[in-house]
Amino acid sequence: MNCIGVLLMLCVCMCCDAATRAPPVIIVPGLGGSRLEAKLNRTSSEHFLCEKTSKDYFPIWFSYEFLVPVVKQCWMDNIKLTYDNVTRTTSSHPGVDIRVPGFGNPRYVEWLDAEERLVGVFNTLAASLVDLGYERNASLRAAPYDFRKGPSESGQFFDSLKSLVESTYKINGNRKVMLLAHSMGAPMTAIFLRKQQQSWKDKFIRGFISLNGVFAGSVKALKTYVVGDDLNEFFIPESFVKTLQISSSSLPLLMPYSGVWKDGVLVETPSKNYSMGNIEEFFVDIGYETGWEMWKDQLPDLNLDPPGVEVHCLYGTGIPTITRLRYDQSSHFPNKPSFEYGSGDGTVNLQSLDSCSRWTKQQKQKVYVQSFSGMDHNQILSDSRVLKYISKLLLNILH
Repeated sequence: MNCIGVLLMLCVCMCCDAATRAPPVIIVPGLGGSRLEAKLNRTSSEHFLCEKTSKDYFPIWFSYEFLVPVVKQCWMDNIKLTYDNVTRTTSSHPGVDIRVPGFGNPRYVEWLDAEERLVGVFNTLAASLVDLGYERNASLRAAPYDFRKGPSESGQFFDSLKSLVESTYKINGNRKVMLLAHSMGAPMTAIFLRKQQQSWKDKFIRGFISLNGVFAGSVKALKTYVVGDDLNEFFIPESFVKTLQISSSSLPLLMPYSGVWKDGVLVETPSKNYSMGNIEEFFVDIGYETGWEMWKDQLPDLNLDPPGVEVHCLYGTGIPTITRLRYDQSSHFPNKPSFEYGSGDGTVNLQSLDSCSRWTKQQKQKVYVQSFSGMDHNQILSDSRVLKYISKLLLNILH
């Protein structure tokens, strides 16, 4: 064997050896980043063409049913939630059971479609980790969850995530776990970490990688309440999925956090301006007071307290991002806003993305903040600059 061949073999062996010492990774997806399955046993339906029963669970997210006339009404009636002001919880239509499949299995967050070829999310990132020597369902795992539910309704998920961390730690030779989260998954992960004892975090958690984390909310969430949001996917009709989005108790988690936005004007009309200081009036005036009730339910977890673990906060900048909804005529309110733009990742505002930087002075564990110019909200999951950063970090050659 020539010298070049020997060197190549040594490099491969060194990478494999580094991977065996690297921390196991658990992926926590963002809004819309988990598959959902439904099983029906209904006594009535939205339309006579809608099926009322099903023999087994079937994919409801992601599903192209919401693009098909008539059928999309059936889909919406099955996936949307109803809020109970007494129990302070949301629930599906009677006879609709929705579950999150594949907990622990990264395949279920790599791809949203069951065929695993059309709607990729973490597929590129996961493949890059496998190339480093990570093994799916062993050193690479995932924690999908019902993204329609806010923190106040996610106790079972937090318990399951804790158990997943502990089991992942154990099957990987008692190596501490790296949590890797995107978008809404980042504040959900931060909330989870704040709920744990410091001694537990010191034992089980190696660190927390945030990718475009919505730590202090986004003005785009307010847009969602009035016209909906397409989740940056051209094939999603935002006005239609608005019904699902505003019925979700997770949406208030994505609203601007008053501790960052203060009394800045977020919605401007000829007769009244709205900030987080009078957000109740906003919900009353758009005719959706349920949104205010849901926001109050999530309030205990709407803060920027430090997570108490090492943090790597990565985010994109330089993409026009909605900073204010503006109505030049009162008659346009609330359904016809125009928008003012500032810097961010196209979905999350810069002041929210960078709010993790305040933790550098609030916890003893290190906090690394890195921005990437010209990178949008979902692009971060496949951008070569980010994949390189993560690879170096996990192989312990970044710092």
